[in-house]
Amino acid sequence: MVLFSRKGASGFSACNTAEDVTQGIDGSGLTAIITGSSNGIGAETARVLALRGVQIVMAVRNTTAGTAVKETILKETPSAKIEVLELDLSSMASVRKFAGEFEALGLPLNILINNAGVMALPYKLSPDKIELQFATNHLGHFLLTDLLLGTMKRTASQSNIEGRIVNVSSEAHKFLYKEGIRFDKLNDEQGYSSFGAYGQSKLANILHANELTRRLKEEGVEITANSLHPGAIVTNLWHNSTYFGGWVSKYVVAPAGKFLGKNVPQGASTTCYVALHPSNKGVSGEYFMDNNISKATPQAKDPELAKKLWDFSMNLIS
Repeated sequence: MVLFSRKGASGFSACNTAEDVTQGIDGSGLTAIITGSSNGIGAETARVLALRGVQIVMAVRNTTAGTAVKETILKETPSAKIEVLELDLSSMASVRKFAGEFEALGLPLNILINNAGVMALPYKLSPDKIELQFATNHLGHFLLTDLLLGTMKRTASQSNIEGRIVNVSSEAHKFLYKEGIRFDKLNDEQGYSSFGAYGQSKLANILHANELTRRLKEEGVEITANSLHPGAIVTNLWHNSTYFGGWVSKYVVAPAGKFLGKNVPQGASTTCYVALHPSNKGVSGEYFMDNNISKATPQAKDPELAKKLWDFSMNLIS
């Protein structure tokens, strides 16, 4: 748990919780999709946005766990409106199925929070034969965003309320393969690094938001796209990671993180701040950390790399 941190220009810091940064904000009339919201910071994001009146669609791989989170939220906020839909971001078929099921609900879409992810896993390919971390953390969200963008545009136009897309990235985007994104070696097992692949996928999250920003501004659409680092938080990402070795992650890194890193309410704060706070109106293509605009690497701000990744991703999903 972070106990001391200097406030930034926003008036908030790493110490603030998701409830702190959304205090007094009325989100009624808004609808948000949150991926990976059955545990960790995703579940806390769902809880706090529901507390502020936002209608929530929980996009989760485990619907039993998702339903349990929904029931917990409803006990605290009986008036909350929550849907739970199955989504496995590593599978393009599952992403397409989810998008179809969401469209069938006939709901508007104001906020899309691309939160779900896996971290530092051993080499494995997705059902679509794509390296698993890139497939789950980037490509699944890239496809999901593409499929839902039409609904977000209609919602923004009809409601005259700015739409917001939030990509949960990580400071790990600074620690990746030497060549950055391995376009020509994406699926190669030789030279695979579990943390390098994670960093690659997190760089892709930032580049995706930045290229989305450019395209949406070009179209004159009132939708913003930003990325963020939530902080070092002990969630299932660490428990499932094998980067330090399973037992080291579980018995050394995780316990230490409880004292040196953020707790879950603090970890969800930047996501909620970017998604809901009125001070971020019109802010797009930025990278946030600790509830303030921060600096990503020059590579993450490279417009040519962002365009290349966009074309590469489009080719993979088509």
